[in-house]
Amino acid sequence: MNHELLIVLALLAASVGMFMLNRPRMDIVAVLMIVLLPFTGVVTIGETIAGFADATVVLIAALFVIGEGLVRTGVARAMGDWLNAKAGDSETKLLVLLMASACGLGAFMSSTAVVAIFIPVVLRICQNTGTAPARLMMPLSVAALVSGMMTLVATAPNLVVNGELMRHVPEGFGFFSFTPFGLPVLAIAIAYMLFARRMLSGVSVPAPAGRRAKLQDWIEQYDLARRAYRVRIMVGSPLIGKKLDELFMRKEGANLLAIEIGGRFSTEVIRPTPSTVLQAGQILLVDVILPGVRIDELREKFRLEVLPLGESGYITGVSQEIGMAEVIIPPESELIGSTVLEARLRSESGLTVIGLRRGRKVMGAGLAEERLKLGDTLLVTGFWSDIRRLQAGSGSIVLLSLPAELDEILPASGRAFFAVGALAVTVVLMISGVVANVHAALIGCLLMGAFGCIDMNSAYRSISWKSLVLIVGMLPFSLALQRTGGVDLAAEAVTAVAGEASPHAVMALLFLITMVLGLFISNTATAVLMAPVALAVAQEIGASPYPFAMIIALAASTAFMTPVSSPVNTLVVGPGNYSFGDFVKVGVPLSIMVMVVSVLLVPVILPFH
Repeated sequence: MNHELLIVLALLAASVGMFMLNRPRMDIVAVLMIVLLPFTGVVTIGETIAGFADATVVLIAALFVIGEGLVRTGVARAMGDWLNAKAGDSETKLLVLLMASACGLGAFMSSTAVVAIFIPVVLRICQNTGTAPARLMMPLSVAALVSGMMTLVATAPNLVVNGELMRHVPEGFGFFSFTPFGLPVLAIAIAYMLFARRMLSGVSVPAPAGRRAKLQDWIEQYDLARRAYRVRIMVGSPLIGKKLDELFMRKEGANLLAIEIGGRFSTEVIRPTPSTVLQAGQILLVDVILPGVRIDELREKFRLEVLPLGESGYITGVSQEIGMAEVIIPPESELIGSTVLEARLRSESGLTVIGLRRGRKVMGAGLAEERLKLGDTLLVTGFWSDIRRLQAGSGSIVLLSLPAELDEILPASGRAFFAVGALAVTVVLMISGVVANVHAALIGCLLMGAFGCIDMNSAYRSISWKSLVLIVGMLPFSLALQRTGGVDLAAEAVTAVAGEASPHAVMALLFLITMVLGLFISNTATAVLMAPVALAVAQEIGASPYPFAMIIALAASTAFMTPVSSPVNTLVVGPGNYSFGDFVKVGVPLSIMVMVVSVLLVPVILPFH
């Protein structure tokens, strides 16, 4: 063992020690290694920072951007709501569905991509259910790693091992050769994580200080459910071609809140203005404010088709565009003494008064003719952009409260179709192999931007630079260990033991060494180094190369034990607020179980002889 190898091993041990102590933070340790490794003379400074141009690092950054596009357009929210709805109040069912979904998707695309896409989904679920992210983030990373055991293209180590195998035999593994091993491992992983999540329950999220009102609360409090209507303008309607300022709808006892215009892929909700010209097929959202108005008479008069509003009976179906707020009449307000109609609040602020509360009493019938008094609370509705302007202050009204839905407004609402399309293109390109994975991800990013799913500022903010720096800082160790002969020493030790051991024991030893090497270098690099060793051992003992090649591929995906074992683990460190020790205490037992199952199962399906 030369002195250069001793220095590299010392630095590696020091970095692992700091990771375990969690001091300083992991990305600082990574930068420290980037600075110190060139002083060993084994690698240059150019080689230590080359990771910033590494395809895997760029791929991860691109997938963060794609994941953000899914968040901004509501796709991630929809996925989270679907999983949440299917699971109900059962965290157990939620964990099972999450792991099965992540593993299924990861069987056909990068496991790193799966985690980057599912992180916002899991955070959405945690927000809805009050579950600590720590109880779901590690199960997500485990499922993504297990997905590498499902198909040939699921992870790079599988392709590396298959390539080495085909240099020794004419036929390599098939696309689904890995599936018989991956499915039992997934079942074991799910069962284990149902137990192991208890070890992560100490990492919790703070409870909200207080509950904010929701739109549904105000709909019930102000008795709005029976006042709103959603109507479509039929062909032949006298409204067609008319401008809104020609109709005097408020004199008919109705407020036009918004207009829905159907598009090819999505529906656009627009703001009605006096110059807006009505067309056939447009859908009007109307609030009836005067008592005695008969909607049937208006429907017949203007040839309108009444459409369902949804479960709430009001405007919550378009809550991404339209919201509500409560405002109060201050002492100096010029609205005091005016009726709601005379106040003309809509002309000044774009907001429509739909409710009036005087103390605890809600004013119902005759709202439009009610005269405003000091301290009256008005419920107003309008587009969120108009509601946000209330926060700047106004002399005539003062903002009192905003609904909880304000925090859930999607920046790119209505672009979900395009976001899913961009993701689908990315996945198809990755599966087909037409272009490299990183190329496919960058194409996906460009499509997200071109279709307005994401902008440059949000793209930069979406990238977890801490995770990327950590990965870049650990990559040079792979090169340093190869150049100093550290990896060769490990390979020679395996060959020495193989001569006397039984095939099952040799496979267990190969699995263990591959798994341990994966703690310090990437699993792809581990597969590159260990696949030739495993095939040489198989040849020496006169066994089939297939089970030994498979055991290396499975071991390379068994990277559960540290946050730096795989980029998949690194991605969930921040969202799950995990420490180095969390991965050790959860990952080590699971890794041992996977090793035992693999060593016993592989020879059954792929015999030694």
